[in-house]
Amino acid sequence: MFFKAKWDPRGRHCYVTGGSSGLGLALAVLLTRKGAHVSIVARNEERLQKALEALEVVRQTPGQVLKHYSFAVDSEAGAAAAIEAASEAHGGRSPDAFFFCAGKSTPGFFVEQDEASMRKGMDETFWAQAPSALAASKRMVSRHEKGKLVFVSSVLGYFSIVGYSPYSPGKFAIRGLAEALQSELILYDIDVHIAFPGTIFSPGLEQENRVKPKVTLKIEEADDGATPETVAEGVFKGVRNGDFHITYDFIGNVFRASTAGSTPRNSYLTDMFYSVVGYLALPIWRRGVDSTVREHRPEHRKYLSSLAFFKDVTSSSAK
Repeated sequence: MFFKAKWDPRGRHCYVTGGSSGLGLALAVLLTRKGAHVSIVARNEERLQKALEALEVVRQTPGQVLKHYSFAVDSEAGAAAAIEAASEAHGGRSPDAFFFCAGKSTPGFFVEQDEASMRKGMDETFWAQAPSALAASKRMVSRHEKGKLVFVSSVLGYFSIVGYSPYSPGKFAIRGLAEALQSELILYDIDVHIAFPGTIFSPGLEQENRVKPKVTLKIEEADDGATPETVAEGVFKGVRNGDFHITYDFIGNVFRASTAGSTPRNSYLTDMFYSVVGYLALPIWRRGVDSTVREHRPEHRKYLSSLAFFKDVTSSSAK
């Protein structure tokens, strides 16, 4: 266990969904720098073209195969078609590593949601990654190929707070899928990893903050966040080391170790330390979060009143 070889992407085909921006693009650039053949997949052709230009800038050898593909991967058919197209440039062989970075967040209060918006939240999180995992697994197993599946959840896949009811359920679901596949895909010698990044400074975050409740922004004031490049380095390091749950900073490690259950550990010694920190500090932190939410009650009532959300139950009862 002490001398296990680290995973090296050099010369391997890495497939990245959500590869036109944010974490997906940062990972694609990093993998290209490491000498991998990289295929990026997203919907927007214009952004994909610009992303491919960024990969070309960091190309390491003339023989590297760098491609972009415009597909919607939120269905099994679309995901399978994208993987098939990317495989053609490699003699039909499936990618060696799949990085599922597609997804977005649209925060809001639960009482403002409806069935359509809650389903959309799952579409933007769980269903942005699950079809690709399904198509990739079927293709590799049917062809007796080995490889890696790398999911991207969120630190909000370990816990959640006010404002994230449309988002965090899908991130919890991605963890559930990864937990099941980590066990099942041992049958086929396919590795599974799942990353839990915190706040990532990206165009997606800017859009998210425009609709994010004030109380959520208040709770997150102390969140330093990280650049896509920093997160990509953390994700890559975890995959390279063979970690199942991947966290890259102190807070992430505390939440990971505190909610691991029977999940394979990265390090029993360090996880014991993080678990003790979590046991002592997380209840105090959560009490502070809940206190902030209670203090927000008056402002929140005014907000809902401005939307004419409340019903006049007194007059209804009188009738």
